[in-house]
Amino acid sequence: MNNSPFEKEIIDQKIKELRISDPGKASIREIVALVNLVEEETGQKYVRMEMGVPGLPPAQVGVVAEIEALQRGVAAIYPMVDGIKALKEEASRFVKNFLDVEVSLKGCIPTVGSMQGTYAAFMASANAVEGKDTTLFIDPGFPVQKQQMMVLGQKFETFDVFNFRGEKLKAKLEQFLSKGNICSIVYSNPNNPTWICFTDEELQIIGELANKYDVIVMEDLAYFGMDFRQDFSKPGQPPYQPTVAKYTQNFILFISSSKIFSYAGQRCGLMVISDVLFKRDYSNLQKRFGGTDFGSTITLRLLYALSSGTSHSAQWALAAMLKAANEGRFNFVEDVKEYGEKAKIMKRLFIENGFSIVYKNDLGQPIADGFYFTISYPGMTGNQLVSNLLYYGISAIALDNTGSNEEGIRACVSFVKREQFTDLEHRLKLFNARFSGKY
Repeated sequence: MNNSPFEKEIIDQKIKELRISDPGKASIREIVALVNLVEEETGQKYVRMEMGVPGLPPAQVGVVAEIEALQRGVAAIYPMVDGIKALKEEASRFVKNFLDVEVSLKGCIPTVGSMQGTYAAFMASANAVEGKDTTLFIDPGFPVQKQQMMVLGQKFETFDVFNFRGEKLKAKLEQFLSKGNICSIVYSNPNNPTWICFTDEELQIIGELANKYDVIVMEDLAYFGMDFRQDFSKPGQPPYQPTVAKYTQNFILFISSSKIFSYAGQRCGLMVISDVLFKRDYSNLQKRFGGTDFGSTITLRLLYALSSGTSHSAQWALAAMLKAANEGRFNFVEDVKEYGEKAKIMKRLFIENGFSIVYKNDLGQPIADGFYFTISYPGMTGNQLVSNLLYYGISAIALDNTGSNEEGIRACVSFVKREQFTDLEHRLKLFNARFSGKY
């Protein structure tokens, strides 16, 4: 590491302080803590790709609406656990306008970010049917959802979808579902971290198998509309964001305000439950939680126990952002295209310096440029690459953290500023010179 712009001794000292046994296997939050300490000690800035933090200003229509709500005094009032009416109305309209799916107001429920929504949904689905207690993750995926499984003490199975795209997905899913123990299927679309996007054919396969085996599909739409190869920005006009909700009524959708509206700090997202699933009675669920139907158990039992609702003022902010999008006054897709533009530049810098894109094809098409991409370096595992890049002022997480079987790392573009591209290029050149044997 003699050609590194960072002092190896300082990084090693901070690793020891945090008691991280292997930086390559560290969690996202451990990498965050380590980099924070090194930056504080050295005064040097990392090129930070480890955490999916929005890197754009929050949507002003939301900021204005939340300030107005606070000035009206909503901070003194508990909101209804299942959400304020204005938000539920605009959420239902948004799902119709941008997914072309009908969902009643009662099924549109605000949560403390999608994280709380998935936590409650995992709890409900694993207790709904006797013998169906295992969640199936179509990986790679969001690492913290596995942590939720650990905290809940629930079972899960997983497979890497890399080699099971298109029609191959059906046989792979049936391999798991035919055992009869799967209660739910979870995936993100666009995918964190690979940025692959499931096609309508693949979503139809998932939906039809969910119907056949009576499992709940949890579709994480954190990056709603951000497959920039198509324009999903026009309310009420095709093309629409692809969704499994076209092919099954056994669905729960999670729509986050963190990425599409850059409103992450207020922790307000949406859980959207189909009308059929919402009103379905599960005797086992009633025994476990004492509720009535599935939707009421989620809201009046689980979310009530977890947080007794979601920030009142943030709900007004989200309602205003959804309303502006529904009325065509706010093109949220256009606002986040910066991520795709940065990804294109960053990919080029990595490739020019000896790296390769891991998940580079999306059913025969080049992978889209978006919030994440995946990279590898010859002769290194993903864990080794994470560890070695830390000494060159670049932070990321290994793909095995996301459930991938491929060797490499996840790169998030959001927190990397354009003015850091010169530093990134310089550091990548030093890294490549060191590990290609040219140094």
